[in-house]
Amino acid sequence: MSAGSIFVWEMLGTAVLILLGTGVVANQVLKNTLGNSTGFLFVNFGWAFAVFTGASIAHPTGAHLNPAVTLGLAIADKTPWGDVPVYLLAQMVGAVIGAMLCWATYKLQFDTHDEPQNTLGIFATGPTVPNAPWNLVSEIIGTFVLVFWILLSPGAKESLDGVPQFGNSALGYAGVAFVVLVIGTSLGGPTGYAINPARDLGPRLAYAFLMPIRNKGNANWSYSWVPVAGPLIGGALAALLFLVLPV
Repeated sequence: MSAGSIFVWEMLGTAVLILLGTGVVANQVLKNTLGNSTGFLFVNFGWAFAVFTGASIAHPTGAHLNPAVTLGLAIADKTPWGDVPVYLLAQMVGAVIGAMLCWATYKLQFDTHDEPQNTLGIFATGPTVPNAPWNLVSEIIGTFVLVFWILLSPGAKESLDGVPQFGNSALGYAGVAFVVLVIGTSLGGPTGYAINPARDLGPRLAYAFLMPIRNKGNANWSYSWVPVAGPLIGGALAALLFLVLPV
């Protein structure tokens, strides 16, 4: 596949992922919406199916949508290293676009929200108990689960009797959505489970520099490295374990 095709599909898929993912948080947080105060489970389901939708759109490229996934697949020799920069750039651009589309969708609600200084959490993650080393551990563990599952998820193959065995591939991208859902509900409490550097950094950049939200808060740059480094470390560790397993 050409670099241009990789860029277009990854950008589109990531943009939709972030639009719908940040959109469900906006619907839950902002006051003048129909989904206000629906809770953390509502957000988890929204993000899970945002993954399903974005991944389905980006299927021509393998639907990475996540630098940690791209890194893990490259280390595991499932993605050419030469394609990695294109994937990463597309994911970041798509994340910024998706965040801006979310803001545009909820523009009137942002204008009338009574706590604009507390709106960063709609777009970027943050810890419930700030402690960088342990917050990093949370992100590493959550991303490890995601990337390890992706690497070990079997595709379709033909059995000895000629009957196809579809394994997890029968679920399509719904399988990944289920994994993201359980990561969120089980491991998402400490840091909001970024598990994707582009998912956090792209919207954080958009919030800080592009969104005209009156009296908005700061972008919490002192924490911003954690949801970038943690997922990359978790993805790399998952790939390294995959390489030494007898599969």
